[in-house]
Amino acid sequence: MKRYLVLLVLFVAQLNFLMAAGIDRVEPMFWWVGMKNPNLQLMIHGENIGASMPEISYPGVTIESVTRVENPNYLFVDLQIAKDAQPGSFAIVFKTGKKQTGEFKYELKTREPHSSERKGFNSSDVIYLITPDRFANGNPGNDAVEGMKEQPSRADKDGRHGGDLQGIVDHLDYIQDLGFTAVWLNPVLENNMTKTSYHGYSTTDFYKVDPRYGSNDEYLELSKDLKKRGMKLIMDMIFNHCGSEHWWMDDMPMHDWINNYPNWKVTSHRRTVNQDPHASEADKKAMSDGWFVESMPDLNQRNPFMATYLIQNSIWWIEYVGLDGIRQDTWPYPDKHMMADWTKRVLEEYPNFNIVGEEWSMNPATVSYWQKGKVNSDGYECYLPSLMDFPLQNAASRAMNHAEDFDYGMIELYEALSNDYQYSDAGNLVVFPDNHDMSRFYTQVGEDVNKLKLGVAYFLTTRGIPQIYYGTEVLMSNKGTEDHGVIRSDYPGGWDGDAVNAFTGEGLTDAQKDMQNYVRTIQHWRKDKEVIHNGRLIHFVPEDGVYVYFRTNDEETVMVILNKNMQEKQVKTDRFSEVMGGFTTGKDIITATNLTDLLTIAVPAESAMIIELK
Repeated sequence: MKRYLVLLVLFVAQLNFLMAAGIDRVEPMFWWVGMKNPNLQLMIHGENIGASMPEISYPGVTIESVTRVENPNYLFVDLQIAKDAQPGSFAIVFKTGKKQTGEFKYELKTREPHSSERKGFNSSDVIYLITPDRFANGNPGNDAVEGMKEQPSRADKDGRHGGDLQGIVDHLDYIQDLGFTAVWLNPVLENNMTKTSYHGYSTTDFYKVDPRYGSNDEYLELSKDLKKRGMKLIMDMIFNHCGSEHWWMDDMPMHDWINNYPNWKVTSHRRTVNQDPHASEADKKAMSDGWFVESMPDLNQRNPFMATYLIQNSIWWIEYVGLDGIRQDTWPYPDKHMMADWTKRVLEEYPNFNIVGEEWSMNPATVSYWQKGKVNSDGYECYLPSLMDFPLQNAASRAMNHAEDFDYGMIELYEALSNDYQYSDAGNLVVFPDNHDMSRFYTQVGEDVNKLKLGVAYFLTTRGIPQIYYGTEVLMSNKGTEDHGVIRSDYPGGWDGDAVNAFTGEGLTDAQKDMQNYVRTIQHWRKDKEVIHNGRLIHFVPEDGVYVYFRTNDEETVMVILNKNMQEKQVKTDRFSEVMGGFTTGKDIITATNLTDLLTIAVPAESAMIIELK
């Protein structure tokens, strides 16, 4: 009998150990005291954890509710953290009946000073967009990682090439020297997919950096390194979908965790159902609930637990890494009411933060619908501060390629900007010549370096927040193909043995070096130019392929002239007198040329002039 009791005690102890070990996930895995919102919902996953009841004994932390769902391997535990709660660790004890069957240590951390006051990216910044796998391989030792399904293959345009966070850290001097003040990385979270995982848009763990890029700690160190330089970090997030090999796909909490599961359907991509006053409910669901592709299951943001999970995940990354902004992928595809709640919650915690959404529409009426402060006819109110200005990007590409006519050419840039009345804050839009999802601007303009320069000069001096894709400064192209694997080619010099090294200049052509210097010159000048950041923009109808606009405030006026013609143009300035009156001289910051006569300005063929008026 005694031997039986000993065995029974050992069995119970072993059962307790297994139960504790069986709690394989608690997300968020830690939190902070002093958050404005005192509520925190833990998603706990472990075998049969739903049969347990959690208990917490820690001053200032109370369990408000416990929700058991249809999958017994999950518990959702709602906590309230009092304002006077102190940082520290405490046990979450799990009991079945009166018996303790498991325990998990949870930590509340101290927030960084002034965390809630952080200022997001803004119009004083220029953003450098990087696809991490294709920029630089700083640590070849993490190219292949045990447990990761896809192995490195640099020869495969759609494979993993080995770029990582260390590679970015190693070249921050280069990025800063070019004049960039913020870095936006395509997604860095775990993408443990069987193939084509390099792009990062098929998340398999929302709380973990992909180990082939590095670790959570390395991501934090990148953020700290940027802040030491006065630079900012923007995180790319995806709420519309996850990867089909996400850990929860084998054990989902509820039947409605994923839309159209298991009989998945492709989205209709009819994004305008969000604004269309005549849209049917069927068409709305066909757009929002459909999947992009079979490998990207569509998340159901109408499920309140999913919604809370995603909202908390964003706040967790902002607080943990010290983010300065978020770029939200595929903005119009998730449930629009949840997305409004998300932006509201984030901005309640961080009132000066910035978030930019991707609404890939050429119609400014469609894009502007989502911006914070926009009064919409259907009463929908979003809190999204910024959007990607796809209409302006499209106009710039068309303007450079179309022959000059009454409706085509440079007038397309002018007309695009004239739609700014539709936005509640056009100055907070992100403007860009290209990005990771489209042909490089150099390719769009027929690999004409001068037209590329015109475009870059425009985006760096027009209203908004400029974003430049890595490689623009060294004339990277995708001539002859629109394949994303080619558009996102390796940056020259990012790998040992590269014949060309854009970081050092070794092997670059004169044209590539000149383009680097062109970008550097304008961006360094732009850094301290409040008139470019927030000054009023006044433009004049283009004439004969020449577009003139001004940025002006009480202290300064800058004149920008874009000449698309194949020959020099003599620009008479009398029709700009309402802005130029009183100015007699100027300096072109691109060439450092002083202008002593402003009555007629000679503008070289296919070039821009950025003139500080005196």
